[in-house]
Amino acid sequence: MPLQATSGAASYDAFGGGVPAVPNYIEDVFSTYLYTGNGTTNVITNNIDLSGKGGMVWMKSRSNTFFHGVYDTLRGTGTSTSLYTNTTEAQGTNSTNQNLTAFNADGFTLGATSSTNAINGSGGSMCSWTFRKQPKFFDVVTWTGTGVDGQVIPHSLGVKPAVIIVKRTDTTSNWQYNDANDFYLLLNSTDASAGANRNGGWIPQYNTTATTLTTQNYSGNSNVNASGGTYVAYLFAHNAGGFGLTGTDNVISCGSFTTSGGGGDATVDLGYEPQWLLVKSASGTSGWDLIDNMRGMPNLGGYGTAVGLEANNSNAEGSRNPNCFPTATGFYYARAASTTYIYIAIRRGPMKVPTSGTSVFSQTLTSSNANPLTITTNFPVDMTINRYTGESSNYVFDRLRGANASAVGTTATYLKTEATSAEAVIGTIGDNMQSNTTLIDRSLLAGTSDPKIYYSFRRAPSFFDEVCYTGTGSYPFTINHNLGVIPDLIIIKKRSSSENWWVYAKPVVSPNANWYQNYAILNDTVYFQSDTTSFTSSPTSTTIPVASYYSTSAQTYVAYLFATCAGVSKVGSYTGTGTTQQIDCGFTSGARFVLIKRVAAAESWYVWDSARGIIAGNDPYLLLNSTAAEVTNTDYIDTYSAGFELSSTAPSNINASGATFLFLAIA
Repeated sequence: MPLQATSGAASYDAFGGGVPAVPNYIEDVFSTYLYTGNGTTNVITNNIDLSGKGGMVWMKSRSNTFFHGVYDTLRGTGTSTSLYTNTTEAQGTNSTNQNLTAFNADGFTLGATSSTNAINGSGGSMCSWTFRKQPKFFDVVTWTGTGVDGQVIPHSLGVKPAVIIVKRTDTTSNWQYNDANDFYLLLNSTDASAGANRNGGWIPQYNTTATTLTTQNYSGNSNVNASGGTYVAYLFAHNAGGFGLTGTDNVISCGSFTTSGGGGDATVDLGYEPQWLLVKSASGTSGWDLIDNMRGMPNLGGYGTAVGLEANNSNAEGSRNPNCFPTATGFYYARAASTTYIYIAIRRGPMKVPTSGTSVFSQTLTSSNANPLTITTNFPVDMTINRYTGESSNYVFDRLRGANASAVGTTATYLKTEATSAEAVIGTIGDNMQSNTTLIDRSLLAGTSDPKIYYSFRRAPSFFDEVCYTGTGSYPFTINHNLGVIPDLIIIKKRSSSENWWVYAKPVVSPNANWYQNYAILNDTVYFQSDTTSFTSSPTSTTIPVASYYSTSAQTYVAYLFATCAGVSKVGSYTGTGTTQQIDCGFTSGARFVLIKRVAAAESWYVWDSARGIIAGNDPYLLLNSTAAEVTNTDYIDTYSAGFELSSTAPSNINASGATFLFLAIA
């Protein structure tokens, strides 16, 4: 009798149709986690439950040439269970150097290694991708071959697999890749697709269902069902829903696209912004590009050089740098012309609406002269505003525009909130956002003992989002975004040439009754005034419809979107009283960051933060529209648990009686 395959049990709810009783989110089932090897016990905390739910971990040294390491919870831990996507070798061949010792409820643990190149090599720059087992996302199955056609292998993906990757573990064999479109490739090879593989002992797609696989044994082929052979398969879903509050959101897509005959490029529509891609030419020879937004796939003004690794080779990072970057609804990819590519894409997180300000906003005041300077944030940083508290520009870096420093080095792009100047490039590395819990400043402000402030933001639904786009010259031009709600505050800057920072705010309904037709300028003191030409209609929870002014042909732009998020952020307005008044933001521990602008008068953009001091006494402030040093001898705002308090000493530019003021506060 054939041995039963082993797989995690599916969990279905009372609603039927795969709708989860408890919402599922991509951040609970997938993680790209970058770490530094230490050569000894190394606990990786990525908040993915592997011990309870099961899954797979794929690791690679970025800084050195060495094998990929793949482990899963069905085959277990230890030096004898590692697999290597870049070779045909059986599991455990490099047992002295590849060693995952535990699957944990919040990640995994790596053991000692004698090689500086391995997945935990001392001092090495490493990356890991963790896939948790979850219906409609990913599953792992193992089995022992029978040599007989028709062995049934149960799985718990909950849908028919879109991609199946199989590896024989007891002896040498290729990594078999087959997808629902009948592309058959080898993960360890650059070869083109062989098309429908009907003579290789494969598990063809027509022999898969939502709960089972069926092996074949054409002429005794050993690929998937040799008698006594042991196998592991990794199963990936495609656009199966199952995630988000309604259980209808997709988080993984598996498909193909063909590049243009001229530019050799394609824009792929996924319906979401990806954070991880595996891409391979199916019609020609090429490596398997492994791309993620932690190591870097920036939009560098209409093109992007993704930081490269390949699943099929052991090279260090940077050996292959595809022109690839994410869009709000998919990704752009350029390589060979008129070529068909296959891909697996995973949605960017987080999908959950944040419930605390500290999970999406961090502020640090420091006089450290370390270089590099490490700023603890406790979340991956997507955008940061940095400056000295003395006379200084307000430098803006972000992940999408390219602030990632790779193991092989790169440049970083910045904007300045007080200037109209185009995006500029720092030849040496500025801010490094290649971290899960920290921001690293390598040269811009680091290396001096002057006081400096770092404001760090994470993109999250209902809080903050960012979109990079290129104008088309036609309008109305629709910008897609992933804020999930109608933006309360929109800030747009042209990247490719000199231009103002344009600001639109939902609380501002004068002089034009449509809030999206009133603008101010972040780099200036100008008051809000009517603008009926820039937006064609009201923004929505998914789009911003702009007119020609923000869609000049071939010009590049960035849009920063903020919203009111209960207990986390508040975009609002208040009417000045000239006396003490409390501004209720719905917080419980007061505001840590406050931005204020008078609506109908020429006043600056004032910033306070609790790192420099929002207290009962004097509260230092900075100006986003100026390089002036902070002012420390004023007491304009004070602490208030539900938000912030305007003191009786606040002047007319902060609290003029009868005047309207716009503010952004973050808890």
